[in-house]
This record gives sequence, structure tokens and C-alpha cells, in this order.
Amino acid sequence: MIVTDGKGGVDVEIDKKQVCHYIGYDDNYKLSARMSSLVDDCAKHAHQLINPLYSYIIKDVEWARGSIAFIEDSIIFKSQVVVQLLEQCQQVAIFLVTIDKYLEETAWKLARDGLVLQATVLDAVGSSAVEKAADSVQDKIREIAETEGLVTSRRFSPGYCDWNIGQQRMLFHALTGHTLGVRLTGECLMIPQKSISGIVGIGSPDGKAESYNPCEFCNKQDCPGRR
Repeated sequence: MIVTDGKGGVDVEIDKKQVCHYIGYDDNYKLSARMSSLVDDCAKHAHQLINPLYSYIIKDVEWARGSIAFIEDSIIFKSQVVVQLLEQCQQVAIFLVTIDKYLEETAWKLARDGLVLQATVLDAVGSSAVEKAADSVQDKIREIAETEGLVTSRRFSPGYCDWNIGQQRMLFHALTGHTLGVRLTGECLMIPQKSISGIVGIGSPDGKAESYNPCEFCNKQDCPGRR
């Protein structure tokens, strides 16, 4: 079992195209000069409001069949999609990443003061930043796996596919003492909201963990999480 906490050292470079997607623009839409400048300005100043924090723990997969997976230290995942992944894995990394509360608080104050557009853009910048931070932490997990001759899967979070959002509690239980000040509401939403939790499977390069993509078997074309 490996437990790691970290502050900084993760990539939070803002992706302008991704920010525009979060705002609601499609890939072919040409931003006005004013909107483009506003996105650039928010992205530039957002770094003063971003405090990236992360933690992850690597545990053994003890058993996975059907829609139930038993993980080291009495962790139980209930999801056919997740189990199909973990059947290919020897270990699983359970992670949490956040950019802290400061950007959210600033966006809320802007909205309160009637600067709704600025608040919307800043919120989208925060969404991009935490996704980039999660990607960076996933890379760290992959690097650890590679030292053991293993490969990693895509990351999966409760709330996607058939993995009930209530399983956030199981992830937070696994990360007890390493939850970075992030807390769960009664509905299992995270506060600060600009936080991501989930798992990354770790398995042999001879298996299918690295290529596993449940979207290939799903007919729901309008899913926002489709990959």
C-alpha cells in the first residue's frame, strides 16, 4: 500500500479551448474579441487563486466479479463498469485532487456583485484547472506503475456510467486522514466543488486495463462523459 499527499508539482496550465467548452461554446464557434480577452485575463489571474493539492493511495485488488470488487482493507466497489476494469488489474489507485476554495469564493463574490459573465468564465477556468491537475496526478500514478512494469487505466469517478455517486463515501473512507480538507455533502457532492476523486486501475501490460473504455459498449451518444 502506497499513500502520497502532495502540494504543487502538478500541471494546472489552463486550456482555453476547454474553458470555452465549459462555458458552452462548441469547437467551431469563433469567440468575439471581448470574450477572448476576458477568457485570457481570467486564465492569467486565476493562478493566484489556485492551490493544487492531491492525495492517492494504492491498494491491492483482492477479488472482482460481476458488479462487486473487494479491495484491500475492506473497500468495496459496486459497479459493473468498474469491476470489468478491475478484473484486469492487480492494484487500484484511489485519488483525490482539488484546487482549494479560493477561486470558487472569488467567482461567488463576482456573481454576488452582478458580474455574472466574469464569474461564469472564472468558474470555467477553475473546472479546466482541476481537470488538468487530475491529469497530472494520473501521470504520477502511471510513472509509479511503470517502475513495477505495470500499466494504468483511464481514471473513473463515482457518478459516471453505473457507478453510483454514493460510492464517494467509500473513496473518502479509503483516504481517511488524506482528504485535503475536502468534505462531502449529504448528496455526496464535494466541497470545494473544484475537486475530483476517483480511481485508476493498475495491471499487467498483458491485460486490457490500459485500453479499457466502457464507452465502446454503451449506446448513449449524448453522455457528457463519453470518451
